[in-house]
Amino acid sequence: MNIALIIAGGSGQRMNQDIPKQFLNVNDKPVIIYTLEAFQRHPNIDKIEVVCLDGWQEILRAYCKQFGISKLANVVEGGENGQSSIRNGLWDLKEMYDENDLVLIHDAIRPMVSEEIISDAIRVCKKYGNSISVIPCAEAMLKTEDGVSSLEQIPRDNLKRTQTPQTFVLKDIVAAHEEALEKGITNSVASCTLYIELGKKLYFSAGSEKNIKLTTPDDIDIFKSLLVTRKSEWMK
Repeated sequence: MNIALIIAGGSGQRMNQDIPKQFLNVNDKPVIIYTLEAFQRHPNIDKIEVVCLDGWQEILRAYCKQFGISKLANVVEGGENGQSSIRNGLWDLKEMYDENDLVLIHDAIRPMVSEEIISDAIRVCKKYGNSISVIPCAEAMLKTEDGVSSLEQIPRDNLKRTQTPQTFVLKDIVAAHEEALEKGITNSVASCTLYIELGKKLYFSAGSEKNIKLTTPDDIDIFKSLLVTRKSEWMK
């Protein structure tokens, strides 16, 4: 079984809005629903669970009913940071699903995730045991010590920009979070960084420049433009 674990526990302070960014309406639809629809449509996704910002769980359930997200299995409360929110979701999943099921951990504010990205995440995880959606680094990368100047570049050929979904065998990602707690790792930025901090090897699956993360108001404008340009392809 393939389970999408959608992380929607953030408050979105950088968006400077009164409501969390995952619940902002774009063309009369909340951002999170665009994200959920991508997994709802995918033929190889069996169940969806959402880790939701406290106080918004029932609103989310109402939206899912309105927009036909029938794969939604459960909504759990978010934690104090991203790592604890993911852990809350995983602890719930391990009680309900087989330990060998796959878990696709995905940001609620990446609503343009495509069928191809989801499919490749599953394919690579089945082959290697995990998969991290990535894209090449096209920009020149400079290292800085003071934040205002640089004397050193980092070769971009050795760099990947990570996205979500980040996909794991359920028992493996649960064990990683248990190990992290034992070692005092409590605020890792993402599942991929948690694995790296634990010395575990990761494998790459295909991401996309269009799989943007909605962090600032400018990102919403980009998202609206992408909806127009891609509507004929897959936003049906």
